[in-house]
Amino acid sequence: MASVTSLTASVHQRLADALAAALPEAGAADPLLRRSDRADYQANGILALAKKLKGNPRELATKVVDAIGADEVIQDIEVSGPGFLNLTLSDAAITRNLAARAADPARLGVPLAEAPGTTVIDYAQPNVAKEMHVGHLRSAVIGDAVVRMLEFTGEQVVRRHHIGDWGTQFGMLIQYLTEHPGELAATAESVAVEAGQASEEAGEQAMSSLNRLYKASRALFDSDEEFKTRARRRVVDLQAGDPETLAMWQRFVDESKVYFYSVFNKLDMEIHDADVVGESGYNAMLAETCRLLEESGVAVRSEGALCVFFDDVKGPDGQPVPLIVRKSDGGFGYAATDLSAIRDRVFHLKADTLLYVVDARQSLHFKMVFETARRAGWLGEDVKAVQLAFGTVLGKDGKPFKTREGETVRLVDLLDEAVERATAVVREKDVKEQLTEGQIAERGAEVGIGAVKYADLSTSAARDYKFDLDQMVSLNGDTSVYLQYAYARIQSILRRAGEARPAAHPELALAPAERALGLHLDQFGEVASDAAAEYAPHKLAAYLYQTASLYTTFYDQCHVLSADNAPEVVENRLFLCDLTGRTLDRGMALLGIRTPEQL
Repeated sequence: MASVTSLTASVHQRLADALAAALPEAGAADPLLRRSDRADYQANGILALAKKLKGNPRELATKVVDAIGADEVIQDIEVSGPGFLNLTLSDAAITRNLAARAADPARLGVPLAEAPGTTVIDYAQPNVAKEMHVGHLRSAVIGDAVVRMLEFTGEQVVRRHHIGDWGTQFGMLIQYLTEHPGELAATAESVAVEAGQASEEAGEQAMSSLNRLYKASRALFDSDEEFKTRARRRVVDLQAGDPETLAMWQRFVDESKVYFYSVFNKLDMEIHDADVVGESGYNAMLAETCRLLEESGVAVRSEGALCVFFDDVKGPDGQPVPLIVRKSDGGFGYAATDLSAIRDRVFHLKADTLLYVVDARQSLHFKMVFETARRAGWLGEDVKAVQLAFGTVLGKDGKPFKTREGETVRLVDLLDEAVERATAVVREKDVKEQLTEGQIAERGAEVGIGAVKYADLSTSAARDYKFDLDQMVSLNGDTSVYLQYAYARIQSILRRAGEARPAAHPELALAPAERALGLHLDQFGEVASDAAAEYAPHKLAAYLYQTASLYTTFYDQCHVLSADNAPEVVENRLFLCDLTGRTLDRGMALLGIRTPEQL
């Protein structure tokens, strides 16, 4: 299906052509077109142009109006104020453009990017042998939405889940298990791990065993110096590739994956095993990375460590704070792993863009890593590295989200509570008892998980946000439940339409609420493309909320199935309902949120 040029883009081009024809001395000029409450659009570019040409803006605007002339898209154009242009489109043009979008069920007429590239996105990075907590939520949810939006534009996306699966803690865990072999129950499900799927029960069992093991080994590590020495020796064995040690380490990784996948399943996210490439995946590259940095002079030795220094990075004492690539004891730091990952992603995966969905508190680290990679020549002009930094999840009190005991909130507990609250809302709204208990449970999960995701995604990633379940599952305000309810209402109308079917009728005049909704629906492609290019799911979320709001106004002011309506009016309004529903469905899917047919 051919893509559909939006009315905004069409009008913008017509104005640009008119400017060039009427004022050739101005060269290429931007008409500065925007939506307006005085007309459908307002163009403000002539004011700036008049200053440049030292002319009267109203006179110049009149010349542009004459150059445009009448056509079937622009119904009316007038000069307003000191030289603005107010433009009103024809009802027929609006309906025709929407009909063209409706004829493309898969993409709604949204074009693919002209020159898509390859983006490697690093997101959803839990740690082996540790429970996922509320701090892991944003990376997973934001990353998943950005992947979906980029793929929708045609970008080649390579997912990378950089799990924490290497380091000193594994020496402690492996040594303890070696000395206490009966401590860890066998819960790994190899088939489930390979498929990237795991049941909630298996995940909880796996993490319960790992938690118990971690606490016991930590207690012994802190109290027994001889065990601590043996554990550190075990780290050396792990790094050297000792077969027995590696086999036990792999067991921890497999057990943890069962748990990870169960949590991601609960979040309604697909995580594929092939995309899970943790810190260990770059272990073989670390020594070479350090050698290349040192030989090129990018890194230098300082007090026994291999470091990279920066003129603009200093500590409170004014002394330079380096990026430590290799420690003085020979161990590799996080920087060595991250720089090795950059080498792999640029030279092996052929990435044009490296995107890291990582907590804002790591911004300095990634700034230093990216600059080091540029100095080494691994990030050239043809490759960009971006940290999509996100803020903190806060409680209702505006402080970092904690339990009453002051502990970090487990992610599964948070999600379970969201589903429980949402299920209660679904049951309460099912006044006619049309849903079975199974359907109520299914809707509760879709609404609850959608509520958690939308609350995150409707906020700019860089900002902190308050986790307020009462507000998240509300039918009122900017919530996913409001959007899901609008979609379900549309499906209900379509089911009740009987023999009447959605059909566009360009010959009909549109009511104000129909025009407003139609013009907004026509902007879906531009918003989706811009949100993807800016890695800004919150812009798509804002568009979808406005879509649902405009639909609510349309629903209140324009009766769809009224017996007083002519058949073609019913068909045209059903057409607007149907396209609105499809736009909400597609847009919510790009955010990773489901749209139930019935609530």
